[in-house]
This record gives sequence, C-alpha cells and structure tokens, in this order.
Amino acid sequence: MLPKWPKITWLYSNKNKGPYILGINPWIYDFAAFNLWSRPLGLIVLLSYLYKSGANVALLDCMYRMWQDVNWPNSQIYGTSHYPRVYVPKPCFFEDIPRRFARYGLPLEMVKKALKALSPSPDLVLITSIMTYWYPGVVVILNLIKEIWPRVPVIVGGIYATLCFEHAQKILDAHILKGPVESEENQRFISNKIGLDLNLKDGFDLSIQSDLYPESPFAVLMLNRGCPFGCDYCASKELFSGFFTRSYEDVFREFEHLYKKGIRNFAFYDDALLVNWQNSVGPFLEKVIEKGIKDVNFHVPNGLHVRFLSKEVCRLLKKAGFKTIRLGLETVNFKNRWDKKLTYEEWDMGVKNLFSAGFEKDQLGAYILFGLPEQEDKEVVDAINFVKKYGIRPHLAYYSPIPKTKMFELAKRVSPYPLEEEPLTHNRSIWPCYKKRFSWEERSRWRALLS
Repeated sequence: MLPKWPKITWLYSNKNKGPYILGINPWIYDFAAFNLWSRPLGLIVLLSYLYKSGANVALLDCMYRMWQDVNWPNSQIYGTSHYPRVYVPKPCFFEDIPRRFARYGLPLEMVKKALKALSPSPDLVLITSIMTYWYPGVVVILNLIKEIWPRVPVIVGGIYATLCFEHAQKILDAHILKGPVESEENQRFISNKIGLDLNLKDGFDLSIQSDLYPESPFAVLMLNRGCPFGCDYCASKELFSGFFTRSYEDVFREFEHLYKKGIRNFAFYDDALLVNWQNSVGPFLEKVIEKGIKDVNFHVPNGLHVRFLSKEVCRLLKKAGFKTIRLGLETVNFKNRWDKKLTYEEWDMGVKNLFSAGFEKDQLGAYILFGLPEQEDKEVVDAINFVKKYGIRPHLAYYSPIPKTKMFELAKRVSPYPLEEEPLTHNRSIWPCYKKRFSWEERSRWRALLS
C-alpha cells in the first residue's frame, strides 16, 4: 500500500547485514511527457542484481506516484497516464521554441522531505539517466543528494551517462558509469564500492517490481536483451553491444509473480521481441495460454519487426492477449532505407496476418520517422497515406539526434543547434533537424494529416 506521507521504504535482503543502496529515477524536464508504460529498466535490473547479492535496496522514482497524498492524473486505459507538471523557465537554447517547459513527476519538496526522512541513510546512491536531453533532472536530484548526504558516494549511469559520457563528467560531481552493468569494469567497480561480489550468474529478476512499485497498474518484461540490427538512427548497440535471449521460463516466473500481485498490463521492453521467437516469446506465450490466463493485456510500445509476423506468430499474439501493437515501418522508401529490416512484401504480409488473426484496427499502429536530416516532407506524407490504406493508425516517431549513431554526423551538419556540445538540443520536441523548424502551425498541419 502506498504511504500517505513522503516515505521511502527499504527492501531488506535476507543475507545478513548488507549495504543500503538507494536507486533514483529523476524528474523529466521537457516540453511534453506521457507515461506510456515507462519504467527505468536498467535501474530495476541493477537493483535486482544488488538485492540478490545481499544488499538492502530502495527506489525513489520521481516519475511514479509513490505516496497517496500526491495529486496524480488518473490512469487511462491499460495503465498509461499523464504526469503532474510544474512549469519552469526554458533553457536559453529554446528561446525560439513557442512551447512551455516543465518539470514532470513528484513534487520537489515532497521528494526532499522523503530523502531527509530516509532511515538508515544510504551507503551508496545510484541515479539513472534516460534521454540525453533529460539530464537536468539528474543535475537537480544530484544536488539534492549532495545537500542532504554530502559524504555519500553517488553513481550516475544510464543512457545519457553512456552516450554523453564526457559531458556528464564535466557537469556532474559523481562517478559516471558507462555502458551496461554486465561489463567487467562496471561489475568490478560496483563490487568494490559496496563490498560485495555482484551476483550476475543467476541473472536479474524483474519480479522485484512488485516491491519497488506497489499498486502499479502495469509492469515491464524483457525476453531479449540487445538488438541484432544496426539502424543508422539508433544507439541500441552502443548501449548494449550483444544480443542474448533470457530463459522464457525465468520470464514466465516473473510474469506469474507479478500477475498474482494483481497486475494485468505488461509492456515488453525488448528492442527485438520477435527475434529468436522459437526460444523466447513463442514458448513464453504458449505457457501463458497453457495456464489458462485470459485476463491479461500485453503491449509492445517499442515496435515490432514486421518481417517476423507470420500467421502462426500473429495467431499466438492474439490468443495470448496482446492489446497494443506498434509496427516499425519508419519509411515507405523500401529501396533506399536507413536500415535493411523490411521490404514491401514483408510489410504487406505481416499486416494481413495480423488482421487475419483477429486484431482490430485500433489495436495496431505504425511508426513513421519524422524530422530526419535532409528528409523531405513528401516522404513522410507518402508513408502516412500508405499506412492509412491498410486501415492502421500512423504515429510520427520524432527524430532525436543521438550521439554515437551513424546519422549523428549528418544531423550535426544540418541542425541549427549545437548538438555536439549541448545534449538539451537533442530534444525531439523541438524538431532539431526539421527544415521548417517547430511551429504550432506546422504541428497542426501534421496532426491533421495523421487523423
């Protein structure tokens, strides 16, 4: 049950007296934010490893309603929701952007009160970072930690820390953890810091979500880690260079534990969910069906690779309870794509298989990349019209220039913003590489084309 007052609760390990480690997911500072089954998966994974290794752990997620007294927007269908927000001054880089800037998440004073009341105080604080342009939230929470516990060591990891490592080193008074926790260097550093051997051999356990997120309307799952594709606009391989499939039986145990806790909405966080189908999500879903679990809703916000949507795959997705499916179309320029992961024939067959399996139009959507360097409007318009002909809703995936990707060099040449020096300018809400720049008129025009 959620406490009525600002309180952070320790999850005590059963392995005697281990160190106390606090994980924090900071606020989002942005023009817009929506909770589409959002969770700091990397931080959850690390806390799971630490807990299994004998540490006592706690989580402060500034993007989750941790206390009853917080005025939080009601959940929408399937557990998604808006965030509470407080408007704050825009960074100077955004003077020309006619949008209001805000801090999203828990009230700052409540967070401060909860941190001050935490007992015992932590031996180590872990701060995650997600989008590169959300680093202001990291700065604010780090300053707060330094004010309350000036001698407690702090580690900052995650996407921003990895992709903008040098920038993070310059502005943050903390140790910056680059890359996944599984790397030997990171394992060794964390083990030395906490005085425990980090137990990675048994893998992580996402069932810990039921303790870290009491009364949550959803949970996240992951069967495959990494992505075998290397798209020019994506940094997946920079964040995790390998690709491996977890035991579907382990994932089912996590799912079953969370299901018994009352959770009915599950979002898959895989970058490539359908890859290695026969050893991962296929037998996982067969087990869900075999157990007779029928009141569950599965969601795929990251997008599926359409080439793998055979009749049998679609049949199983439908029967197991998938409710939200997003497809990675990106462009209809099939002969000159930024990736090699889809042909017209594969798209056509995959969509037809979904409809044949019984999926409704409102359950399906297709992502179309928008705002790429040197991209012409016609390419996006053609993709929108193409998707509509299939009776599927098109969704614009606004391009964010990501360091370390193949497309970033081109983005730096065409963007009017200092992408190399300032991660704030990676913000997809400002359309950093769109020729006409952001305006409400342009936004309205594109929304009309989507409807």
